[in-house]
Amino acid sequence: MPKRSYLLLVFILLAGLATAAYAALTVPGFGWRARAALAEAYYALPYASEYRFDGVDLPISDLSPKVIHKGVPAADEKRGGILAADLDGDGKVELILTAPGLISARSADGRELWRSALDIHLTDKAESQGLPGLHAPGVALVGHKADTAARLLFLDTDGRLNILHAMTGALLHTIDLPPPPPEANHWQHLVTANLQSPESNDLLLQATDQGRHRRGRFVAAFALDQLVDQQKATWPLWTTDEFQALAHSGLRVADLNGDGRHEILGGSLLSPDGNVLLKLELPRKAHFDALAVADIRPDLPGLEVVVLEEKGQNRIFLYGHQGLLWETHFKHQEPQNMALGDFDPSRPGLEIWCRSRYKRHQKPWVLDALGNRIAHYQMRDRAPKGWTVKGIEEISTLHWSSSAPPRAVAKERHRSGDVAVFEPVTGQFQIRLKEHANRLYVADVLGDWREEIIVWSATRINVYSNPAPNTQPDRPRLWADDHYRRSKTTWNYYNP
Repeated sequence: MPKRSYLLLVFILLAGLATAAYAALTVPGFGWRARAALAEAYYALPYASEYRFDGVDLPISDLSPKVIHKGVPAADEKRGGILAADLDGDGKVELILTAPGLISARSADGRELWRSALDIHLTDKAESQGLPGLHAPGVALVGHKADTAARLLFLDTDGRLNILHAMTGALLHTIDLPPPPPEANHWQHLVTANLQSPESNDLLLQATDQGRHRRGRFVAAFALDQLVDQQKATWPLWTTDEFQALAHSGLRVADLNGDGRHEILGGSLLSPDGNVLLKLELPRKAHFDALAVADIRPDLPGLEVVVLEEKGQNRIFLYGHQGLLWETHFKHQEPQNMALGDFDPSRPGLEIWCRSRYKRHQKPWVLDALGNRIAHYQMRDRAPKGWTVKGIEEISTLHWSSSAPPRAVAKERHRSGDVAVFEPVTGQFQIRLKEHANRLYVADVLGDWREEIIVWSATRINVYSNPAPNTQPDRPRLWADDHYRRSKTTWNYYNP
């Protein structure tokens, strides 16, 4: 048989099997696990090209960024990240960049404030290498106060705590920490929080076990000022070895009940004192992928937390300080990543956009604040021509316009590619930026409450802002919300 005929026969057989598998998804009584597995296999079949050529017509935007290129360190493919924060209390936001062996600080206008070669602990796959995980910056901040400059904290590869002057990069302290339990190697992730009181400076440390699929179940809380004063290990405020952690990223914190102290967030909800307030139960082989926090239900006091399950039943959970509010799923498809926002102002509360996990041709869906599905679509019907069939990643909610609801922004998945702004409920792509994005980060860095799109590509940073007039100049900045500030410093690939 000629080679061309052989290849054609193979293609026909694969197409026939794929069509049969896809048709089987509609058979009544077909088990949900089999449905999910067949759908994943169908959309993972090889394609002639990685890129789409028959997508939606969307020209490259002529939006011009603020370009920062002088002295920008090279972005590592997987380790290290970017974060924004006001380091000196002047109301202006600075940028922190991290990469293996390096931390750099820059002003929002691009000036390099300092750069230091430092032994910072960074990882990519948290489930195999430990925390902090893919694209995580690996640093924490203690904010500027009247009598104290902001401090930048990081763990080195030996698990020691290092504290820098945030505006100069000067090393202030290196402190040997009490070790985690023997099942963990050393502390891997750190988060600053207010645990003892609304004014206290406290430190949360987290470490994974060393199993085949690591989990960050070890958590300890310390009084940071006491660590600094004694320059050595002190007794922790509390510890736990049963934290229900996320699989790919570290714990997050937020003041859920409004008392000024932070709860610890994951598949477990811990009080500031380390008491278990809620623990979501999972099947043995399941885990939690992603977590986000916001005022999703304004009819309820406090903030709420969304957590996504992988494997198991692929559920979406919503909980608050009151406990579990609801759980749901959409045909047991894995949600994997999400964005939260008031994407449909006609509905009460915030909407929850879920990406789905398909390796090619993702199929997002949207839930309302009560867990009801209000939209779903296929990315193959929305993505612009030339966009990768692998879809989108590093998705963030974007407060871009003063005259329209929030949008979402994402980069091309699994490549240093373009960036796009899209409407989450309809899936319509609205802005396409020609990029080679290694990192995508969103924050209000210019100070008018609207957010900028920050793209780190190799040794260049592009900052895109909305050129339209701000019609709500008196609207409070997003940085005024404590949970916004905390989220912007504890993010990684799975939890922008």
